[in-house]
Amino acid sequence: MMEEEFEEERGWTGRSTAWEDDTGNQSDGEQDEPMENPEQVLAECLEKFSTSDYIMEPGIFNQLKRYFQAGGSPEQVIDLLSTNYVAYAQMANLMAEWIISAGTNINEVRSMVEASLRDMIIKTFDPKKADTIFSEEGETPAWLTEMIEHPTWRSLVYRLAEEYPDCLMLNFTIKLISDAGYQGEITSISTAAQQIEVFSRMLKTSVCKILSSNDDTMMKNIKDTAEMICHSEHTFVYSQVLLYYLMQEAKGSHLMKRLSQEIVKCAFEHGHDVTPVIMALNGSTAYPRACQALSSMLSRNALNPADITVLYKMFNDSDPPPVDLIRAPQFLELLIDALFKPNMKLNQEHKPKYIYLLAYAASVSESFRRSQRHSLKQDEVKLTIQAVEKAIGSVGKTHAELVADLPVIYNCIKYSVVSVGVIRWVEAEVTEPSYFKLRTEHTPIHLVLLDEVVSCHPLLQQKVLDLIIKLFESKQDELEILVQLELRKVLLDRMVHLLGKGHVIPVLKYIKQCWSRGDTDISLIRYFITEVLELVAPPYSPEFITLFLPLVEDDEITGMSRGTGDGSEHDVISEFIVHCHAQPTEKAK
Repeated sequence: MMEEEFEEERGWTGRSTAWEDDTGNQSDGEQDEPMENPEQVLAECLEKFSTSDYIMEPGIFNQLKRYFQAGGSPEQVIDLLSTNYVAYAQMANLMAEWIISAGTNINEVRSMVEASLRDMIIKTFDPKKADTIFSEEGETPAWLTEMIEHPTWRSLVYRLAEEYPDCLMLNFTIKLISDAGYQGEITSISTAAQQIEVFSRMLKTSVCKILSSNDDTMMKNIKDTAEMICHSEHTFVYSQVLLYYLMQEAKGSHLMKRLSQEIVKCAFEHGHDVTPVIMALNGSTAYPRACQALSSMLSRNALNPADITVLYKMFNDSDPPPVDLIRAPQFLELLIDALFKPNMKLNQEHKPKYIYLLAYAASVSESFRRSQRHSLKQDEVKLTIQAVEKAIGSVGKTHAELVADLPVIYNCIKYSVVSVGVIRWVEAEVTEPSYFKLRTEHTPIHLVLLDEVVSCHPLLQQKVLDLIIKLFESKQDELEILVQLELRKVLLDRMVHLLGKGHVIPVLKYIKQCWSRGDTDISLIRYFITEVLELVAPPYSPEFITLFLPLVEDDEITGMSRGTGDGSEHDVISEFIVHCHAQPTEKAK
């Protein structure tokens, strides 16, 4: 009778565990197993039955089956299971009911129990024992299916999966979670990348998220996806090939290209040389000499005059290779560093070749039809070369010399490739430890150059803001306290200029973050607010009010500066507050 209560053993997906032998014939897994020693089976079963609360274990029925098939005594197993029944789970439930009866909210009690159980599982989890669940139960446990329906336990699985990537039970649970439609939660789970079906769902979810994200969240989503894809070689290759085909689509192709580039960048930052994959996908293998020259430099992350000469001759030809070959972000960054960073050792004989390749990559436009070049426009190459030459001619000059060169540099900054180089040049200068100590002018000339970049190129504004934030948070211990405050006011002026040129929300988010952290002098935040209020005028967007109004209303910041309604110059603060409160509906949005 007892044997009738047990079904045939099943695998993880619920199918019977039938296996194919070498001849392709299927045989029952149990028939292939050698007969177990009855005495050994009895000893193993009795040992398990002697443990605390074993009657609550998922594999109890399978062990009972083995025990009775080996001739075990019913009286002995009943005695062992009842004697060792401690009822930990039942006592926990009873304690929870008492706490609820004492007046505690049931949700609070549930959170307490779950938190304690979660901590206990994390502390005592054994991946080997977890893997035995399926061998003992023979199929997917019903409790596991119910468990993944709750966010608390899904998050526990994600954490354990990071710590134990080789645990089969956790890997299978990740698949169950993905099958249940929660793949959006597991984009950072490295173990999920080992299963192509789960990884494909994760990748699809991430790409859709990037396509639908706004400017504020897009870069974060791209970087998170890049981290996930760079988990292993096979996920990298799979994703890059897929993105390559998505780039051929008209809609969202530029985002797919940007994602592909960020993935390559992430891979290099993790110390992986993915050059062969990139070369295979960008079509450079059709141009062996160019492929060899680029591969050599990208793999070593360093330029080589010999390889540069090869590329220069090929792209200076009447029928050059596709410009995309030299538009690899890593290669362009190497060129910009070589030309714009001060004190870079560059052979003057080869310098024109570096300039030509950078200008060519930045200015040439071409189109293809059916893999054949349809048009090639090189009209801007010569002007771009001249702009780059003039700009790098000012690198390393003194303050007085730069002031004299300002009109020329401003004209050059109109070219985006020059602006990128100027940012790299300015960053190298102003991050020198003694830079501000040796400055006597109120606003260093290099920061003035950043203002011009901001005015000409909206797409470079975030790069400039990142540099200004880096300077704002840097320690200038060699300067006196008052000098440090004045320097930070100069940097705040740059942020106000960014705000005035349309980079509003990122600047306000950073200032509000400084206020929330409490690590920025209040006088600096007050200075920023004053400068902004002189610049802006209604109507204000709901997001602007949400970020800026709490700063203006803070008594510690503006309490002493608010007007009294008598027409004083400080009335602008009160007027702003009144105006914002007059549009509560918009603010709520």
